Amino acid sequence: MMNPTFRCACPITTALDILGDKWMLVLIKQMLFEGKETFKEFMDSSESIATNILSNKLKQLENVGIITKTKRPNNKKTNLYLLTDSGISLTPVLIDLALWSNEHLKELHPLMSNDVDFESIKKDKVAFAQSIITNYKAKLVANRLAK
Repeated sequence: MMNPTFRCACPITTALDILGDKWMLVLIKQMLFEGKETFKEFMDSSESIATNILSNKLKQLENVGIITKTKRPNNKKTNLYLLTDSGISLTPVLIDLALWSNEHLKELHPLMSNDVDFESIKKDKVAFAQSIITNYKAKLVANRLAK
């Protein structure tokens, strides 16, 4: 594992040294909430990441243990990018970020998605997060069984 450079000893700054660029949490969000797991699926997303940046960010996430790279069980040519427990544990952070964005940025970005029931999520954030985590872990188990 490559050792990243950290600016200081602050835990928040340390986390931002790893996750703070504009692509890292987007990729994790795509994996957790959208089920993306291949390079092509990331490339086909509406966020429009360049191929060289995507390659670099996936390598960085792998190097710090947030994702793993493996082969698709039924197609050994296709790489699968899967979240580790460390990556999955970012679920509540992403949920809180979405709730904050919906509450504080909606006026700045009126076209922001309205297809999420934020009121229900706010009522029981823990249950919502647990359902995302449970579904993702079930997918990981299914991937392992298909090997």
